[in-house]
Amino acid sequence: MSGPDAPRAGHIRSFVLRQGRVSNAQARHLESGLPRWGVAYRPDLLDLNALFGRPAPKILEIGFGMGETTAAIAAARPDWDFLGIEVHSPGVGSLLKLVEQQELRNLRIAQHDAVEVVRDMIAPAALAGVHVYFPDPWPKKRHHKRRLIQPPFVQLLAERLAPGGYLHCATDWEEYAQQMLAVLSACPLLENTAADYAPRPAWRVQTKFEARGLRLGHGVWDVLFRRAPAA
Repeated sequence: MSGPDAPRAGHIRSFVLRQGRVSNAQARHLESGLPRWGVAYRPDLLDLNALFGRPAPKILEIGFGMGETTAAIAAARPDWDFLGIEVHSPGVGSLLKLVEQQELRNLRIAQHDAVEVVRDMIAPAALAGVHVYFPDPWPKKRHHKRRLIQPPFVQLLAERLAPGGYLHCATDWEEYAQQMLAVLSACPLLENTAADYAPRPAWRVQTKFEARGLRLGHGVWDVLFRRAPAA
């Protein structure tokens, strides 16, 4: 289903699976919640309306960490549907716990490599938005090739956006922010919503970690682009 320029199996992965400790509560929610709210990887296109049981704007959240921000955004936008992707089990278990506690029926979770999910399971023009918040910056220069925001993947994401759909990235690494801005600016399907970096949109909930960093003088950069309207 993918085009000739799409990343294929064997792409450089932007994550390393670590042996993070899974708490008893996270393990319980992984066992009970994944069969109910999880989306198993298959190399077939998802019918997103069927997955959520309704037509509604669909937002992809890539690398949701422990899930607090994703849960808060989904709770604040009940008329939108969210598909979150994360590879690490503690985070998946944590978000599944929040889904159950807050009765978030507009949120589904895929525990798999985001590149493969986007490439193989998301149809072109199917998404109203994509969130990539604080991806691993891979700060050492020799590891920059592992960064998620690279031209082939951004092209893939842009193709999955409907005209007018948005791609929103955020990072607290200035050099990575510069790369994000350059890569998104170079994608012919996207146009910047700001002169360069954008103000933090209201929908991106500020985390405690981010607020603490700002108090200490650390920077945070938002990059917000939209899929250009069809010609």
